[in-house]
Amino acid sequence: MDRRINKLINELIIMRFIMNKMKLFTLLFVLTYVSISFPQDPLNSEITTEEIKYHIGFLASDELEGRMTGTENIFKAAEYIKTEFERYGLKPFFDGNYFQEYSFIAGIELGDQLYLKLNCDESVSDLKLKEDFIPLSFSDNLSISGNLVFAGYGISADELKYNDYENVDVKDKIVIVLRNHPEKKNPHSQFDKYSSLRFKTTNARDKGAVGIIIINDYEQESDDLIEFKYDNASAITGLIAANVKRKFIESIFQNIGKDLKSIADQIDSSLTPNSFEIKNAAIETEIEIKRIEKISWNVGAYIPGNDPNYSNEYLVIGAHFDHLGWGEHNSLYMGDEPMIHYGADDNASGTTGLLELAEKFMSVKDQLKRNVVFTAFSGEELGLLGSGYLVNNFPVPTDEVVTMINMDMIGRLNENNDLIVYGTGTSTNWKDILNEKNTNNFNLTFNDEGFGPSDHSSFYGKQIPVLFFFTGTHTDYHKPSDTADKINAEGEEKVLHFVYDVAEEIIQAETKPDYLAVERKDRGRMTTSRVWVGTVPDFAGEVDGYKLGGVTEGSPADKAGLKAGDIITSFGGKKISNIYDFTYAIGSFVPGDKVEVIVLRGEEELKFEIELASR
Repeated sequence: MDRRINKLINELIIMRFIMNKMKLFTLLFVLTYVSISFPQDPLNSEITTEEIKYHIGFLASDELEGRMTGTENIFKAAEYIKTEFERYGLKPFFDGNYFQEYSFIAGIELGDQLYLKLNCDESVSDLKLKEDFIPLSFSDNLSISGNLVFAGYGISADELKYNDYENVDVKDKIVIVLRNHPEKKNPHSQFDKYSSLRFKTTNARDKGAVGIIIINDYEQESDDLIEFKYDNASAITGLIAANVKRKFIESIFQNIGKDLKSIADQIDSSLTPNSFEIKNAAIETEIEIKRIEKISWNVGAYIPGNDPNYSNEYLVIGAHFDHLGWGEHNSLYMGDEPMIHYGADDNASGTTGLLELAEKFMSVKDQLKRNVVFTAFSGEELGLLGSGYLVNNFPVPTDEVVTMINMDMIGRLNENNDLIVYGTGTSTNWKDILNEKNTNNFNLTFNDEGFGPSDHSSFYGKQIPVLFFFTGTHTDYHKPSDTADKINAEGEEKVLHFVYDVAEEIIQAETKPDYLAVERKDRGRMTTSRVWVGTVPDFAGEVDGYKLGGVTEGSPADKAGLKAGDIITSFGGKKISNIYDFTYAIGSFVPGDKVEVIVLRGEEELKFEIELASR
C-alpha cells in the first residue's frame, strides 16, 4: 500500500477514535492494522508456548503503552482481541458486535467558574487560584457565601470524648479546619482514622456547614497547596471544599486578636477543642469541577452449544486486558521518570489465556453442550468497571450464566508449581473437579471466597458460581518491570490446559453447578469499625450515593432486603454521596444498632431497617 495513503488512513482512524465515532472506520482499521501486525498463519487449535509468547509480546509492547482504559491504546488491544476472535470463527456476543462500549469518569479538571473572596471587616482579598487556594477534588459545584467558624481539626469522635463541633453552630456557615489531628506525633493514635480530608468534609456537611476550608497544620514543613487529583470516587454533594494557604487564615485571626498557632498548640497539648465563630469575616466562593468522561470497551464472543437441552445455559470465561498505561493510577513504581507499565503478567497473560482457550474450544465446537462466552474486560484496574458494566448489561439474563471462570496474572508459575484458585467454595463440587483435573500436579491453594480482587467478583455479586486462576503476586506487580521476558510461557501453557479441562467438565456436565454463598473472612467490612453490614461496592458509573455490586448472603444488608444495584442515599440519617460517606457513616454505630437506610432501586425510593452485626 502506498505509504502516503496508509498514513492518511491511520490519521483518519485516530481522528475518528477521538470523536468517538468508530463504526464507520472499523473495517478500514482492521484491514490496515492487521496486515501490518497480526499473524496470518493457519489456525493452530493447540495451546502452545509460541502463541502465548506472541500474544503477550504484542499486548505488553511499547506500541500499546500499558493499555490504559479509555485510551487509543486500549482500543488497539480491543481490536487485536476482536480480530483474533473473528479469525477463530467465534460469533460476536453483543447484538452482532464484538464490542460493548461504556462510559466512565476518567478524571477531573478545574472549570471556568472559580473564585474565592475573603471578606474581613471592610477589606476584601481576592485569592488567586492555584497560588492561594485550590478546590479539593471531591467538592460539589456550588456558588456560596457564608460566615466563618473555626472548628479545630474538624473531628467528632465520641469514643475519644473529643468533638470540635460541640459548642459551635455551623449551620449554613463555612468551617475552617486544620489538616491532620491533635495527636499527630503518636503513630498509633486512635485519632488517625478521623483525619482524612473526605472524613472531615463529610462531617462538616453532616453538621450543617455549606463549605469547608482546609488549612495545613503546623507540622507541615511548607504551606503548599494540596494536589488537585481525582481519587476515583464521587463528589461530596451539598457543600464546597477548598484548601487555602494558611497565611490568609492567620491574618483573619490576627484581626480578632488571636494567634492561630498558639490555638493549635493548645488543642494538641490538652486534646481539648477550641472552636469559635469568627466575627466580621466571611468567604464568598464559586467552585466548578468538571468530570472528564471517557469511553472504553469490553470485547465479547461466543461459541453456541449444540444440545437443545442446554441452549439457555452459558459458561463465561473472562480476563481483563487493561493495565496502568504510564502509571497514572495505582502504580507502585517509585522512580521520578514516567515509564510504561507493560502489564505482561497483569494481565496480558490472562488475556492471552482467553485467546488460546477460545481457539482451542472452537476446534471442538460441534461437541459442546453449553454455550461458551469469552469476554475481555477493560477498566479492571480502575475498579472492575468493565465487568461491572457487563453484568448489569448482559446480552442474556444473568441467571442463565452457570459459571464464570476468570484468569488474572497466570504468567508467573514458579518452580514449586504453585497455583491459587479463588471461588472454590462457590459451588459444591469445585474442589473435587479441580483435584481430579490436576494432572500436571500443581501445588493448589484453594480460597473459598467468591468476592476477590478481580473481575469474577462482579459475577459472584449476581449469585453466579466462580473460579479465579492466579499464579501469585511478585515484586514486579504494578511496576514498569512487569515485562514479557519474565513470563513463564511453558508454565502458562500448563495452567491453560488445566483451565481447559475444568471448563470442559462444566460445559459437558449433565447438570449445571449449584451456587453456594460463602461468608467473607473480612465479612464485607469497609472500615476498621467493629460493625458488619455486608455490602459489596459497585465502582462502575458515577452516582450520587453508594451503589451496591452485591450483598453477602446472610449479612445484615441481605436480611434487611438490600440487593445488588441498590443505591444507598442515606444511612442512619446521614447523607450518602459515595463509598467514603458510607464508610464514615458505619463508624458512627455499634453492633446491635438498628439503622434506617434509604435506597434508590430504579426510580423508586425505599426505606429499610438494618440491624447491624459484629464482625
